[in-house]
Amino acid sequence: MSTKKEVFTIGSVEVEVVRKDIKNMHLAVYPPNGRVRLAAPVNTDLEVLRLFSISKLSWLKKNIKSFQNQARETVREYVSGESHYFQGNRYLLEVIHHNGYNKIEVVGNKINLYTKETTTTKDRAKAFKEWYRKELKKQIPDLIAKWETVIGVKANEWGVKQMKTKWGACNIEDKRIWLNLELAKKPVICLEYILVHELVHLLERNHNDKFIAHMDTFMPKWRLHRDELNSLPVVHNDWGY
Repeated sequence: MSTKKEVFTIGSVEVEVVRKDIKNMHLAVYPPNGRVRLAAPVNTDLEVLRLFSISKLSWLKKNIKSFQNQARETVREYVSGESHYFQGNRYLLEVIHHNGYNKIEVVGNKINLYTKETTTTKDRAKAFKEWYRKELKKQIPDLIAKWETVIGVKANEWGVKQMKTKWGACNIEDKRIWLNLELAKKPVICLEYILVHELVHLLERNHNDKFIAHMDTFMPKWRLHRDELNSLPVVHNDWGY
């Protein structure tokens, strides 16, 4: 568990320090905007942390720039002819006016949105959000069952929610897995990678050599899946990301 947080700056890079009961320092850059976090042993001197970060400065700047230059989805208006993504595939939206409840279905290379003519952009965005959540929740149970067997762990609970800076999260004490709603848009293998990553945390809390060894064992191509996920366009801030 983290006991203390600090922030320092090297050059133009702000580094958040999270002190933990670990043996080695671990530096990471997180999407979507290149947030930098340094996990460090509890009693490590601040100057040691600064020098370690300075030694990685060119690597940090490269990764921060990569995230900041990452393609962003344009603002969606939820009108016919727009592109929308589902499970890694691109579909054209067809808005069909009717007097019933909102309904979304995939037909060929189109996503049909059945909605009242009077619905607002916000209403249509909400309909998409609910549909993505429902579809993602259909995918997850079989994938969890598959990977729990492979990894040899058991999650007590899982859920889907909007997350600003993470694709997934794991509450190790409660054995609860959270997955980012945006994964409904991404290729299924990317969803699997995040799920494996979070389940492996039930074996190893920290992103250390042991954690990486587990990932290499259970999903040897995880780095390819991670890079694919992080290269895909990230959502525009219309849902609060």
